[in-house]
Amino acid sequence: MDAAGQRWYKDALLYEVSVRAFADSNGDGIGDFRGLTRRLDYLEGLGASAVWLLPFQQSPWRDDGYDITDHYAVDPSVGDLGDFVRFVEQAHDRGLRVLIDLVLNHTSNEHPWFQAARAGDERFRDYYVWSDTRPPDAEKGIVFPGVQKTTWSYDRAAKQWYFHRFYEFQPDLNIANPVVRDEMEKIIGFWLNLGISGFRVDAVPFLIEPVSAANTAPGPEFDWLHTFRSYITWRAGDAVLLGEANVERDQVQDYFGVGGMHMLFNFEANQQLWLALAREEAAPLVEALRDTAGIPGADQWGTFLRNNDELDLGRLSDEDRRLVFKRFGPSKRMQLYDRGIRRRLAPMLGGDRRLLELAFAVLLALPGTPVVFYGDEIGMGDDLSLRERDAVRTPMQWSSGPNGGFSSAPRSHLVLPPISRGAFSYRRVNVAEQHRDPSSFLHFVRRAIRARRELRALGIGDWEAVRVHDPAVLALRYHVEDQELLAVHNLSSARVRVRGLDADGLTDAFANREYAAASRSVELDGYGFRWLQNVAAGY
Repeated sequence: MDAAGQRWYKDALLYEVSVRAFADSNGDGIGDFRGLTRRLDYLEGLGASAVWLLPFQQSPWRDDGYDITDHYAVDPSVGDLGDFVRFVEQAHDRGLRVLIDLVLNHTSNEHPWFQAARAGDERFRDYYVWSDTRPPDAEKGIVFPGVQKTTWSYDRAAKQWYFHRFYEFQPDLNIANPVVRDEMEKIIGFWLNLGISGFRVDAVPFLIEPVSAANTAPGPEFDWLHTFRSYITWRAGDAVLLGEANVERDQVQDYFGVGGMHMLFNFEANQQLWLALAREEAAPLVEALRDTAGIPGADQWGTFLRNNDELDLGRLSDEDRRLVFKRFGPSKRMQLYDRGIRRRLAPMLGGDRRLLELAFAVLLALPGTPVVFYGDEIGMGDDLSLRERDAVRTPMQWSSGPNGGFSSAPRSHLVLPPISRGAFSYRRVNVAEQHRDPSSFLHFVRRAIRARRELRALGIGDWEAVRVHDPAVLALRYHVEDQELLAVHNLSSARVRVRGLDADGLTDAFANREYAAASRSVELDGYGFRWLQNVAAGY
């Protein structure tokens, strides 16, 4: 395979989906692989390059599947391995790749490994981290403040304390144990053999930080992570590792370089994007883009607007966080862990079509690979009556029929209730209605994704942020071979005329409406945008 094939992710678009919340084929109230397979034509039509699946392995589902009891098995509620393989095959037939979540930092406390370890089986004892006494730092490093109280819990059967970075029912694996790391490689190889194209690696910093009761463990062991990259490259040359690592900028190079990640989510740009939208000023986002530039040429940032977790604002200053809260999540019930917002994209933006289009245009124009969360392409809402992050994990809304077309089961049997009231009810917001309406938001998103795919400079081109006088305007210039692209976005509600952009010879390739030809100045509506390209490289 040539280098371009091995770097398919550079100009891809990933679609994040929960199997259990997408489409139910058998009427039991839970989405499954057969239902997802039947919806692959929809994902192909949307313009996705790859589907990223949230956890679907065997689990008691106390943490949305991140509490795994068998890394080699599909949970019976969503199908079996045969259903998974058929899904992958059908995806490949449509030119879609498949990525899956790789959850290796912990297991469920119901996992046979942990059950054997707590029963005293020496073969599995060192699969986890134990202490005879409660460590003095047991209340430090808590990930879910207000929900989680400690990182060490006592097990009566083992008569010892065990470490868990997350919930107490998720004991952490002891990655310092070479037997555990060997087991991790087996898990990776197993799923690669079934045809997937890579993994989204969950909570990477916690995966590579050994822990001991004496708190004397060494720092992050990036070489262990790089071993995984070497292994997947050997097994499948074009497979990728997409890391979840919300770390400081000076640590990023380690995750890309010696750590071996092909891609990382750009959390810094995401947080500053929301600050920029709150201020209606481009400067925070421009600064973040410049600050996160300069990663290794073969690697890539993953960019996003929202995902299945809360919108994490933990790296903003207290003042900036309060501003974003005030604009996009003013009520306490909209906030989570004192650092994030548990809302979907559309309600955060007040259902404003202009803002929604602008947000997607910015996402698709940013340096990196865009990731779209299922349902955001139709403007789905959230359900704040549900606990924690379940608010944004409600079933996909396919039609105005019962349960939004997600399932034929009684509502009481559904994995989560669909949104049935208000402006974001499935009766008002659904795929079927928007598919029939050529002016719908879904059709806009399809056109935007298609435009991005046709404008080769986006994703793979060299880029620079262009200095402009209007503080509300984000302007990015791209170059690749003979193509030049200027992407200009107005983050404010006021109409602007941007001067000094040197747009002579450039013509609109995609915009929120038809504009007069650009030259030394570029006109933009409030929340308007224009992607301009040189005519020689046109369609």
